[in-house]
Amino acid sequence: MSTVTSLVQSVDWLALAPPTLAGAVALVVLVADLFLPAARKPLLGWIATAGLALAALSLLPLLDGDRRTFCLPAHPDVCSYAADPFALVVQFLVLGGALLTALLSIDTVRDQDLPAGEYWFLLLSSAAGAALLPASRDLATLVIALEVASLPAFALVGLRRGDRLSSEAALKFFLSSVAATAVMLLGVSFLYAATGSLHLSQVAHALTALPDPRLATLASAGVALTLVGFAFKTAAAPFHFWVPDTYVGAPLPIAGYLSVVGKAVGFSGLILVTVQGFPSYADVWGPALAVLAALTMTVGNVAALRQDPGRAHSAVRLLAWSSVGQAGYLLVPIAAAGYERDPGHAIGSTIAYALMYAAVNLGAFAVAALVARTRPANRITDYRGLYHRRPVVALALGFFLLCLAGLPPGIIGLFAKVTVFSAAVDAGLAWLAVIMAVNVVIALYYYLQWTTVLFRGAGEAESAGEAAATAAPAPAGHPAGAGIPAPLATAIALATVLGIALSGAPQLVLRFASGALL
Repeated sequence: MSTVTSLVQSVDWLALAPPTLAGAVALVVLVADLFLPAARKPLLGWIATAGLALAALSLLPLLDGDRRTFCLPAHPDVCSYAADPFALVVQFLVLGGALLTALLSIDTVRDQDLPAGEYWFLLLSSAAGAALLPASRDLATLVIALEVASLPAFALVGLRRGDRLSSEAALKFFLSSVAATAVMLLGVSFLYAATGSLHLSQVAHALTALPDPRLATLASAGVALTLVGFAFKTAAAPFHFWVPDTYVGAPLPIAGYLSVVGKAVGFSGLILVTVQGFPSYADVWGPALAVLAALTMTVGNVAALRQDPGRAHSAVRLLAWSSVGQAGYLLVPIAAAGYERDPGHAIGSTIAYALMYAAVNLGAFAVAALVARTRPANRITDYRGLYHRRPVVALALGFFLLCLAGLPPGIIGLFAKVTVFSAAVDAGLAWLAVIMAVNVVIALYYYLQWTTVLFRGAGEAESAGEAAATAAPAPAGHPAGAGIPAPLATAIALATVLGIALSGAPQLVLRFASGALL
């Protein structure tokens, strides 16, 4: 009984505030949905948005130190939850991404007649799990947080009732994710059997001196299986096959959410298990992740290059394959950490790149959601002449695409790529740096191709198929000249301002890339 009391007294509610607030507001939305009449359902979206903003603001009191909770009574330094710099930065990214997703979703929920209560409850629940994961410091909490973030996402993808693409996307996402989770749980069970602990610090210590060769074999299998599970969550090749169809079938705000918050969850979990849990196996996971990074960026960029601009949903498919390619870049510093004496420094490049990617990629999805209001097929050819119809929106999308490509004026994209490239070179992975450079050049083509489409006149060099696509009638209720809904305009503006601010202060990237977050 005394042990239970000690555990209860060790709870630091301030440290737990970000995921707790998101979860609490999810319950408020679920209960409110029972009592609000149909005409008042839009209020749920604003409650959810305010809740996510409050959860993000709750990070401010935590900036003054490293807070830990759920610590073992006999070992106060062994804890299950740590609000350290790494956790706080990723929680900011996750909650900020969820907040932008909420702004994108307010009109989508109404226009597509999605069940409001379920939608907002699921989004907040997923955000709560995503905010919990980067602070988790034991394998059990990691797996639970990962599933709390993932399970609501399956339902969100398939929430468009009667839509065949949505149902197929949700099923494919669910089945492949469940298989990956099963593999990861098997790996975690092997590690627990070999080390006798689930806390990352104790697992790391036990793996350095396993007394029995059979336990060492079991631990090696556990490490490999756990990494496979997280590789799926990061959409690393060859575990990426669910991405394009899932993004096309999901509501566009959820596709953007998966591309940013889903990736942040996967990469933060991968960083924690490799750098903090398996440092003694760096000679195994370092080369494995380097190969995975090279394969992922190549598969993603080549597939994006092959997208037909006139194909239905080609804009979303290009963003999906682009996100796979970007995942390859994000893997590079984690692989480099396996070759460094101080791996905590290398992963700073991944966090810096993720911050840039989150802002501009969600901005690109926001513009795609705006275009989809009048052109539901969302072909790349539908963006022809966007500058003449909505010049500010076209300039914003052009800026986002140039950031992703790493070209001026998207200075932040260039700096982020340079830090990732430097991490590979410093770790002695020259071959990986060369492959990354080739992939950056490949990506330039399709990003610039889309950017030039924005500024072409509607009558310039159109094929018959393109002319038919751009001349398609707007859906009822969304005339071509209609104004931009305020929440959607706010999301585009926030993403643009954040991208410009980061481009104006690229030293922020260098600060993250040079500091030890773990």
